[in-house]
Amino acid sequence: MKKIIIILLLIQGSNQFIQAQDALSNKYDLMPWPKEITEYSSQFLIDENLTVSINSEKSERVQKGAIRFLRRLANRTGVFLNEGFPVYNEKGSINLIYDTISKLDLRTDESYLLEISASKIDITAKSDIGILRGLETLLQLTQHNTRNYYFPSVSINDAPRFVWRGLMIDVSRHFQPIAVIKRNLEAMASVKINVFHWHLTDDQGFRIESKVYPKLQELASDGLYYTQNQIKDVVAFADNLGIRVIPEIDVPGHASAILTAYPELGSKENYNYSIERFAGVFHPTLNPSKEITYTFLENLFTEITPLFPDQYFHIGGDENEGKHWDQNQEIAKFKDKHKLKNNHELQTYFNIRLEKILKKLGKKLMGWDEILTPNMPTTAVIHSWRGENEGVANGGSLIEAAKKGYQTVLSNGYYIDRMLSVEHHYSVDPIGDIKLNKEELSKVLGGEATMWSELVTPQTIDSRIWPRTAAIAERFWSTKDVKDVDNMRKRLSKISYQLEELGLTHIKNRDVILRSISHNQNINSIQDLAKICEPLKIYARNKDGIEYKTFSSFNLFADACSADAEDAIVFNRKVSNFLKVQNRTNTAHVLSYLKKWANNYTKFAKLDKNPKLNSLEELSKNLSIACNVLQNSIENTAVSKSDLLKLQNAIATLKLPVADTEVVIVNALENLANYCKTNYKN
Repeated sequence: MKKIIIILLLIQGSNQFIQAQDALSNKYDLMPWPKEITEYSSQFLIDENLTVSINSEKSERVQKGAIRFLRRLANRTGVFLNEGFPVYNEKGSINLIYDTISKLDLRTDESYLLEISASKIDITAKSDIGILRGLETLLQLTQHNTRNYYFPSVSINDAPRFVWRGLMIDVSRHFQPIAVIKRNLEAMASVKINVFHWHLTDDQGFRIESKVYPKLQELASDGLYYTQNQIKDVVAFADNLGIRVIPEIDVPGHASAILTAYPELGSKENYNYSIERFAGVFHPTLNPSKEITYTFLENLFTEITPLFPDQYFHIGGDENEGKHWDQNQEIAKFKDKHKLKNNHELQTYFNIRLEKILKKLGKKLMGWDEILTPNMPTTAVIHSWRGENEGVANGGSLIEAAKKGYQTVLSNGYYIDRMLSVEHHYSVDPIGDIKLNKEELSKVLGGEATMWSELVTPQTIDSRIWPRTAAIAERFWSTKDVKDVDNMRKRLSKISYQLEELGLTHIKNRDVILRSISHNQNINSIQDLAKICEPLKIYARNKDGIEYKTFSSFNLFADACSADAEDAIVFNRKVSNFLKVQNRTNTAHVLSYLKKWANNYTKFAKLDKNPKLNSLEELSKNLSIACNVLQNSIENTAVSKSDLLKLQNAIATLKLPVADTEVVIVNALENLANYCKTNYKN
């Protein structure tokens, strides 16, 4: 009986704790949400006397992190601080205390304790990285009233759920300048992402300077590549933010660029290798039967690996269909000689050779889940992109790999280039509900959001990564029970604008593109369209990878639109509320949007047209027709048969893709139409 009472008390205490955290998450816009937070009644006033004191061994990371904190705090509050740099071993307003300076790896302790009272703030951590994470949380806690800015008095005990919380940026399909990389690294640090996976080579370009094989940048990069000094600079910049950098050189497939420079490494003789201009999976593949292939890769890796001090090195290994292998008699003989039954076993042979090369260089091989085969050493890291729980026979599995003793990282469900909603990504958990023992659980390192760049340029990449990746970062950091979507959206809207303070362009560049489309006319009407349209999803925009080339225009209406169209989210919710309860408030909310959109075509029609604007005319016209009929129907509780026909035709047109986008209020409009048809007089 006592045991039952104790269990019930524990459950009650746990429920009370969760309820308290939920209440605070409605009050504070923290992301990722911390492990434990306790609120007190006082406030710490932010004024010109605020100081930051570092009370531990000098760390360049903490020094620079404290300076960044002070600059961002001053900009956010407008307070003119008397001391703009941290001091050492003094009693400061904000005291930073840590035990060790960390070497970034999987063992890095990122936990911290943040305590805010009316008179002082203490951030204590086991490592200097924990201090950086605590400073980001403190900055997010900045509050204000009509007279002052302040920090609320809270105590936060925080630590990440997963040790690998990554973002992959592909710079091969579309090259991303250093400034783009650095502003995204700062954004990553602000939401506690700790791994930057740099996809540096693919069919469309080789982006690293090689002094051993200079034709790689001379012939295979279109002149767009990073010098070795630039790479060192980015790695050091990331290290100061507490972010590890994992390079990827994708082999043996995705090798068009490499083979453009060194065709003698290819699997098909007398083939005209060239940099690929389209997207997709292509046949050029390194020849695994030639010893010169391994000599080339060993020399290249020996040159490249010192630029990246992290233990892990990604070799890709994905999407090799083996078409050129099948057409090569020498490769067929090689397979027979080594008793390799098929191309899958041949690639395993290749991967094992690379694993040994990298091991000599002090690196651990990491690859996409195609590398998971019975003979692959368990020292390899399996990067799962095709499913968290598929069988090994179906191409690899995060869970199966973990059970077999491999370290694993999940990206399936976090492919942000697919333009799916933040709710979709937020619902994906690296482990899910599958039961693992302690040893197996330790093998699941975490996850990575992946930004493939076939359809993004430096102008649009931020809007494809952010703000959704901040919510994914929460999935990697916070406890599993932090999953309320509405609460996440509420906090994310605040975090999104704070990310813009770091120089991201995910908000402002929408209007830059719309002004370009209109040739600098009034963009109000097309702004309203962009707020209800989203780019076509799951690669439908670039059918078969041949609609766009790498140098095509990406300054179009679809590029101004983003996932989670802001007005659509609100309108769809308002319509749902209205259909449940037709009170004055719900009706007014729906009508406010309908009236605005009913007038869209009146404004759009005043614009001087051009070929880019012409593609939006039917969208504007039919939106206005549908909303005008619905507005009149709701206000007058009557709808004529002719109006119903116009409404039906307009909605049918709005269901069709337009300018590589989809109108994401269509279902709500159709639900309103059905309601009016059923409930209002003819």
